[in-house]
Amino acid sequence: MKRKLRAIFLDLDDTLYSTTNFSSLARRNAVQAMIDMGLKMPAERLYQELQEVVREFSSNDNDHFGKLLLRIPPSTYSGINQHFLIAAAVIAYHQTKFTNLVPYADAQNFLERISQEKIILGVITAGQTIKQAEKIIRLGLYKYFTANAIFITEQIGISKSNPKLYQQAYNTFLLSPDEVMYVGDHPTRDVDPPNLLNMITVRIRKDGKYCNEEGQTKADYEIGHFDELLRIIEENFILP
Repeated sequence: MKRKLRAIFLDLDDTLYSTTNFSSLARRNAVQAMIDMGLKMPAERLYQELQEVVREFSSNDNDHFGKLLLRIPPSTYSGINQHFLIAAAVIAYHQTKFTNLVPYADAQNFLERISQEKIILGVITAGQTIKQAEKIIRLGLYKYFTANAIFITEQIGISKSNPKLYQQAYNTFLLSPDEVMYVGDHPTRDVDPPNLLNMITVRIRKDGKYCNEEGQTKADYEIGHFDELLRIIEENFILP
């Protein structure tokens, strides 16, 4: 018997677009810009040092490039104004957003198709509010989502590892958890917490950094492409 499906919430990073690939390219472009400004260090070595900064201080730190300069020998940028090196890196990073921040084609096709149904379509994502909102707008995906169905951890004050975040999302629309689907890539943040609430969980495995990790529970469905999700919905669920 088909089940009712009244809402679909999706993760953003490495679900609707390749965060891993984009971040790598943007950071490589940033360190190359610093080298072009005169910094003397092999690009790969500088990139690996930057990656270490990100791992230690998180991707949401606002001074990656400043911390990077603190960690490398001052002789590598002797005579160069540090602020110009940082500015060059920031510009290169942001220019990469203009050219390479694009959604997965299959994800956009899915949103285009499913947004035509009378269903709540939203996002539950971890990160800084403005930063995540910027991504959604730059990706050109905002138009597909129900306006009050976008939940960002910083704005809500609850992390993705806490089931209360997901609970708040479906309670906003007075829905039962068993008629709400969540789609994400992270096993312990996108699968385990909503499973505790008896939501419908879908794990997507593409090329993200959590692709080979496992959580404590299994998702109800596992996909590698959003076309598979369209088939799952068609075969197993009744939409409003």
